[in-house]
Amino acid sequence: MPLTAISVQGYRSIQQLHFDVDACSIFIGANGVGKTNLYKALGLLRSAADGTLTRAIAQEGGVESVLWAGRRPGKTPVRLALSARFETLQYDVEVGLPPPPPFNTEAAFQIEPLVREEQLIVRTGQRKVSMMERKGPMVALRNEDGVREVHKAAVLSSETALAAFRDASRYPEIELVRRELLEWRLYHDFRTDEGSPIRQPCHAITTPTLSSDGSDLAAVLATLFVIREDTVDLAAAIEDAFPGAQLRAEDVGSWCKLEMQFPDMPRPFGAHELSDGTLKYLCLLGALMGYRLPSLIALNEPEASLHPSLLPPLARLIAQAAQRTRIWIVTHSDALADALYEETGKKARRVIKEDGATNIEGLTLSGEFRDEED
Repeated sequence: MPLTAISVQGYRSIQQLHFDVDACSIFIGANGVGKTNLYKALGLLRSAADGTLTRAIAQEGGVESVLWAGRRPGKTPVRLALSARFETLQYDVEVGLPPPPPFNTEAAFQIEPLVREEQLIVRTGQRKVSMMERKGPMVALRNEDGVREVHKAAVLSSETALAAFRDASRYPEIELVRRELLEWRLYHDFRTDEGSPIRQPCHAITTPTLSSDGSDLAAVLATLFVIREDTVDLAAAIEDAFPGAQLRAEDVGSWCKLEMQFPDMPRPFGAHELSDGTLKYLCLLGALMGYRLPSLIALNEPEASLHPSLLPPLARLIAQAAQRTRIWIVTHSDALADALYEETGKKARRVIKEDGATNIEGLTLSGEFRDEED
C-alpha cells in the first residue's frame, strides 16, 4: 500500500502544498526555503499513527510555533492540516488551538495542540466511502459490516482516533493505515561522536530494519550475514564505496559488533575506531539494504559529513532501494541530485520561497509537475 500523494497545509513555512509521490522523490533547495518542513511533515503523519501527534507538535515549540505564520484569509480556523493518500485509502488530520475562554471545554491547558478533525476515506473508482470521521470529541466509524457507529468522548482532544481505535477485525481500514504509517522510517542524522550508541556493540537480536537513530546498525548488518547468508550485494556496495575494504558483522555472545578491514591496514577497525563519514555511510547502507525495508524511507541531507567521492555510490544505493520501497530525499547537494538523476532518471524538485511561502518549482494546483504533464 505505497504512499501516492501528500498534502500539507498551514505548517510553518508551508501555506498549502499537494503533490504526487514517486518511488523516489528528491527535493533540493537553499537554506531557509522550507524543504526540511516537507520532511518533518512526514514525521508528524507518522506520529498520528502512534498517538503522539500533539506531543510531537509541542516538542517542536508548540502549536503557535508550527502553524503557518503568514497572512490568513478572513475568519477561517487556524489549522495545521496533513493528508496521506495511498492506493485506495486516504487519511486526513487537522490540528488547531483551543477556543478562547469561556468556550474552551476540551483542552486541559490554555494553549495546547488539539486534534480538531480526522477522516479516513476508501476510494473505489469515483466512489468515496468514509470509514472514519472525527469532529472534535465525536468520532463516527464504519465497522467491518458496513454499519455506522458513533462514539462520543471516546478519545481525548490530544489523541488521534487513528491510534485509539485498534480493533483490526472491526475496523480493518484504520488498522491498515495505522500500520502503514508506523512502518515509515525517517533518518534525520546519525550521531557519530565518541559516546554514540552506534559505536558500541548492540544486543544480538534479529533486526530486519534500522532504527531511526541507527543504534542497532551492527545487528541489522549481522542479520544480513546470518539470515541471508548470500551477502554479494552488501560486499559489492562496500567495494563501490571503499575499494578493497571488507565489512564483517557478527554476534559475539549476546552482542553484535561490526568491523571494517581496509586494504592498507594490518588489522580490522571496529565501529569505535571508524571515521565519522565512514560510520555514517554504513548507517545509510544499513537503512537502504536492510533485510526488510520499511514502506517509506526519508533521508534528510544524507550527504552531510560524507566525502564527495561517496555521493555516486550513495546514489546507487538509493536507486537500488527505490526498487523495493518509497524513498524521500531532502538535500542541499547538487552533486547528489545529479548522481541520483543519473541512477534513477528522477529529477530533483527545487524547493523555493514565494511571498514567504514554501513552494516547489513546476508544481501545478492539481499536484502534478509541468514536465510530467508535458
